Amino acid sequence: MKCALCRTGETAPGIVTFPIQKGATTIILKGVPAEVCDTCGEQFFSEEVTDKIVKMVDEAVKKGAEVEILRFAA
Repeated sequence: MKCALCRTGETAPGIVTFPIQKGATTIILKGVPAEVCDTCGEQFFSEEVTDKIVKMVDEAVKKGAEVEILRFAA
């Protein structure tokens, strides 16, 4: 599909590392399935993957982690 950000690239399935910060917690998720633009590198996640990312981030914040590195498991 055409990239929604740069509008010139095409996206293709890939596996990415996704860093995210919420409050004082930094989470790095490895092995996340995404659609990745071949031109700008923008990453797009399915609704299912996004829901799982949100749950993983909320759990890390809830347990008070400062830095958390997690493997994304489908």
